[in-house]
Amino acid sequence: MVAWMDREALRRTLETGRATYWSRSRSEYWVKGETSGNVQAVVEVRLDCDGDALLVRVVQTGPACHTGDATCFDSGLVTGGDV
Repeated sequence: MVAWMDREALRRTLETGRATYWSRSRSEYWVKGETSGNVQAVVEVRLDCDGDALLVRVVQTGPACHTGDATCFDSGLVTGGDV
């Protein structure tokens, strides 16, 4: 999945070991799985080469996507002609 994580969300994630994100639509922090039970236990956090993106490796309990899919990227591969 893709989600927004600011400095505070990262601090909370590293402190608790549970993936915490900033919800721009709700204007609040949320811990993945707090209401659904589909938690993300953080295994590793990596920063990309220019420092503007994080890769958060997790152990996912239940589906990651709000649609109930295991991943948010199940809708198929987009190739040059499909864009």
